[in-house]
Amino acid sequence: MGRGVIVYTRIIEDPFKTIDRRGYRWFGTLVVEIDKRRVHLLMTGSISQWFSKGEKVKIMLKNEPRKIEDVWILGFNDYELYRIWGEDQVKVWPPWSSVTRLPRYDPLGKKTVYEYTVVAREAVSEEDYMEIVGLEQYHYASKEEIVAIWRCPVCGEYVEANIQPLCPRDNIPMKLQEIRGSLPSSRFLVLELVNRREYEPRIVGYVRVDTPIPLMNRRLPDGSIEKMIREKVFPSHWFHPTYWPTALEEKKPILKRYRELYNLYRSRRLARAIVGEEVSSQALRIANTAAARIARAVVHPDYRGDGLGVLAVKMAIQWIKERRIPEMKKEKHIVETIAMMARYNPFFEKTGFYYMWDTGSGRPVLMYPLTSTARERIESFLRSDKYAKLHGGKLYRSRYGVVEKLSAPIEIKNLTKIFSSTLDVDRLPRELRDILIAFGVERRTIEKYILKDVNLKINPGEIVIVVGASGTGKTTFLRMIIGATDPKRKDDPRYKPSKGKVIVPENVRIAYLLPGENEPVFGAETLLEHLSSKIGDPAAAVETLNMVGLGDAVFYRARFNELSTGQKERAKLASLLAEKPNLLIIDEFTAHLDTLTAQRVARKMGVLARKAGITLIAATNRPEVIDVLNPDKLIYIGYGTAIVRRL
Repeated sequence: MGRGVIVYTRIIEDPFKTIDRRGYRWFGTLVVEIDKRRVHLLMTGSISQWFSKGEKVKIMLKNEPRKIEDVWILGFNDYELYRIWGEDQVKVWPPWSSVTRLPRYDPLGKKTVYEYTVVAREAVSEEDYMEIVGLEQYHYASKEEIVAIWRCPVCGEYVEANIQPLCPRDNIPMKLQEIRGSLPSSRFLVLELVNRREYEPRIVGYVRVDTPIPLMNRRLPDGSIEKMIREKVFPSHWFHPTYWPTALEEKKPILKRYRELYNLYRSRRLARAIVGEEVSSQALRIANTAAARIARAVVHPDYRGDGLGVLAVKMAIQWIKERRIPEMKKEKHIVETIAMMARYNPFFEKTGFYYMWDTGSGRPVLMYPLTSTARERIESFLRSDKYAKLHGGKLYRSRYGVVEKLSAPIEIKNLTKIFSSTLDVDRLPRELRDILIAFGVERRTIEKYILKDVNLKINPGEIVIVVGASGTGKTTFLRMIIGATDPKRKDDPRYKPSKGKVIVPENVRIAYLLPGENEPVFGAETLLEHLSSKIGDPAAAVETLNMVGLGDAVFYRARFNELSTGQKERAKLASLLAEKPNLLIIDEFTAHLDTLTAQRVARKMGVLARKAGITLIAATNRPEVIDVLNPDKLIYIGYGTAIVRRL
C-alpha cells in the first residue's frame, strides 16, 4: 500500500464515543479498517462527530499508516477523506482552505492603494478557537457579558469566563469547551492575515455556520404572525431534520437535567450548553438539511467597513457549497441568516443575499441561493408575495444619504495674509533678557507673508489636500476659508485676510476641525447618543460611526473619555460628519492614527465625500493618506505661495 492508493472502507467505531468532549473541536478521530488493520484517522472532532459507525468512506493515502504504541495512525497530513453520500463523494478532509486577495481602491476606483492577502479556512486548532473567543469579546464586550465556557480537564468542573481561567479546585488552566451561543454542531471559518505586520492580529474575522433553525414564522406589517413561512416558499426537506437537541423525543429527561444543572451552576447559559453537549450525539446523527445558516459573522473592529465582512461571508458561502457545511451530507440549496444588524450594515446584501421577511420576533431574514432552483423560488416569492413586492428583496437603505452640494465654487482672489510680531525683551526676567541681548536681540518687529496674492478655485464636491512644511501656512490657509464661512469667526483677526477675499456660495454648510482650536464638544453621553442628537436618526448615527472605523457595539455605547487617542480622532470625524456638512475642513487629518488605520479611515472618508457630495479640504503631509484619497487637487503652501496641482 503506497502513496496515492485509494481505499474504500467503513467506520468501525462510533466516532462520538472516541472523542474526548473536552477540546473536541480541535481533536477527534475516526477508526476505519485498512488491510485488516484498525487505523485511526486523526482529524478535528468538529468533523469526525458527524459520522456514524458502519458508514462508508473513501480514503486517498498520502502516506502509509504508521504504528505508534500498538496503534495504527494516519496523521493530519497523511490522507484525504471523502464521505460517500448516495451517489456523491463529499470531501471532508483536509479542512477547507482558500487564499484570496482583497485589493482596496482609491475613492475613484482607479488604482489599488493597499491590499489584504487572506487565508479563509476552517478553524482547526485550540489557538484558532481562542482567537475566536477574543473576537467574540470585541463583539459583545461588557462586564456583564460572558462569551466562553471552560471545563477542567481533571475534575470536569465548568466555569464561564472571557479569558482562560484556572480551575477553582485543581488550580490548573481550564480548557475551552464552548463559545457563547454556539452549538456542538457549529462550524467555524476564520480569516487569517498573510504577510501581516508584527502588531496586526493573526485572525481578523470569523464566520460561524450552523444548521437552519427548526421553525420560522413571519411578522406581517400589521403585527400578525404567519406560521411556517419558510415551508410555503421552499421544500420542507431543505430545512428538516435540523440539529436541534430540544426537538428530540426525550424532552422530559432533558428538561429535568437542565433544571439540575441550573440549580448547580445558577446559569441558564451554562446549563443549556452542558445539556446540548449531552444530547448532541443523537442530534448530530439526525441532522440532514439542504440549507445552512450563517449564525455569526464577526470582523475585528479595526478592520470593519473595509470589505473584510463581505469577504468573510463570500468565503463562507464557498465553503458551504463545496463541502456541504455543516453536516457534509445533502447538496446545499440555500444559506439563510437572521441578523438585526443587516438593517444598519449592508455586507450581507453586498454578498448577494436577498431580504425575505422579518421573523415573528421582528428580526430580518436574508437568504442566498446556492442553486438555480433556489434562486428561482426566491425571485418568484419576491415577485408574487404582496408584502415582499414592497421591498423587492432589499433591506438596507443608507440613512446618511447625500448633502446639498455647494451651489458654486469657493473662489480665493488675491488673498494675502501677513504675519506681524514684535519681540520686546523688556518684559522678560533678567536672566532670560541677558541671554537674548547676548544674541543681539533687544527689540525686533517681524513681518512676513504667510500667503501672498493667492488665486485659486475649489469646485463643489472636490477633494482637496493642503500640504506644506510645518509652520508655512497650511492652517492659516484653512482659517481664511473658515473665516469667510463661519459667522462666529468674522471678528477673529486670525480668520481675516490682510488683503483679498474668499468667496463662498450662499448654501455653504461648514463643519471643521482645527486641533486645539475648534473641535467637537463631547460630554458624558455615549457616542451613539452624541451622534444621534446631531444627525437626528440613530440608524444614521450607527452608519456614521461605521464610516470612521468605529463599527462596533462597544464603541456605540462608549463615552468619549473612554476612547484611545486614535479612537478619539475618529469620533471627532464622526461628529463632524453627523452635522451633514457640504463643506468639511480638517487640519492635521489622521495625525494620530497608525499607517494602516489612517489609510482605512482616509479611504472611507474619500468614498463618503464623493458619494454624498461633500467638498473635503484636508491638510496632511502623509503620502499614504494622500495616495488613498486620490484628491482632485493638491495645494502646496510655503513661504507665501500657494501652488495648485491638479491630479
